[in-house]
Amino acid sequence: MAENAEHPAYPVGLRLTGRRVVVIGGGQVAQRRLPALIAAGADITLVSPSATPSVEAMAEAGEITWTRRRYEDGDLAGAWYALIAATDPEANARASAEAERNRVWCVRSDDAEAATAWTPATGRSEGVTVAVLTGHDPRRSAAVRDAIVEGLRDGSIAAPHHRSRTPFVALVGGGPGDPDLITVRGRRLLAEADVVVADRLGPRDLLDELPPHVEVIDAAKIPYGRFMAQEAINNALIEHAKAGKSVVRLKGGDPFVFGRGMEEAQALAEAGIACTVVPGISSSISVPGAAGIPVTHRGVAHEFTVVSGHVAPDDPRSLVDWASLAKLTGTLVILMGVDKIGAIAEALMAHGKAPDTPLALVQEGTTASQRRVDATLATVARRVAEEDVRPPAVIVIGPVVAEGPLKTTA
Repeated sequence: MAENAEHPAYPVGLRLTGRRVVVIGGGQVAQRRLPALIAAGADITLVSPSATPSVEAMAEAGEITWTRRRYEDGDLAGAWYALIAATDPEANARASAEAERNRVWCVRSDDAEAATAWTPATGRSEGVTVAVLTGHDPRRSAAVRDAIVEGLRDGSIAAPHHRSRTPFVALVGGGPGDPDLITVRGRRLLAEADVVVADRLGPRDLLDELPPHVEVIDAAKIPYGRFMAQEAINNALIEHAKAGKSVVRLKGGDPFVFGRGMEEAQALAEAGIACTVVPGISSSISVPGAAGIPVTHRGVAHEFTVVSGHVAPDDPRSLVDWASLAKLTGTLVILMGVDKIGAIAEALMAHGKAPDTPLALVQEGTTASQRRVDATLATVARRVAEEDVRPPAVIVIGPVVAEGPLKTTA
């Protein structure tokens, strides 16, 4: 059975939906292999006197049928495929022999040479399944698999769709700034885009990776004319999509966390344009974490609240209940509040928040320019002026700021 230049293994994709699959042994091998078999829709019977907690949970959920005993001759009757992974070599050998007699494709975890099938290193990316076999070198198989899947995901391996595509817009959350913190799906959609409408706070380094034909539009420089800024951005998305382009709206953080993503989604829906939302890592959690500040910590904070600070507490447009926030004992995270932090601190203290409550401002979080400035509610206005703290910066207020110290790298 050894794969060589003369007799390589023959690759094939098994369609196991509704077909009987038998797994012998409920240990770590079964735990790794069962999810894919379940996803394939197989009718799975596990034969094993014991199982890992994860495998047991699959049985309790009804995803597999668990026969709680050792393997017995005849257990593979009617099976299309068998995975043999018991800890008893003698039982594995007998099960393998039964599979051979009954022409059941059989994978052996303990003896690949005795098997009639091998499990490839498998990965998936948007409907493409990559399966790699390199004989007796599973680490190389996994490495090749990972390289191909990553290339498909980030666009470095071109795999264009050769069917006509319906124009669409993707609202992609780019994360807090570090280009490595965008989601895999977001990066793949960027690689497939014809037009990218980018925010100032989006991960700018990702734009350098785009192919030359991709049109990059700086949302801050769209000519607004008689339109409001957001209306002009909405119109740009609609116009490019109607022109048959695949459009990515690249936003900082998450599209729906103070990102006006819903306004854009609603405008696209009204124009009859398909829209997909790709969540991003919100700066409200990731930036404090990058600076060594947990937004929750056992015994210190059981909740955290995220608010926008772009409107001052005494502004009639403010929708934030600062009096209630002052009474909370957890963590308060403020976005877009650098220029209003003095007024915000005064409002919190006026409503009962202790003046010595710890506070930290994290500027340019997760990037090479990240810096952290610590203060209290009573001193923050002065500290911001002394340190010349500028947007973008995330403000964290509460006892979690004093936890640590934790050494972090941006």
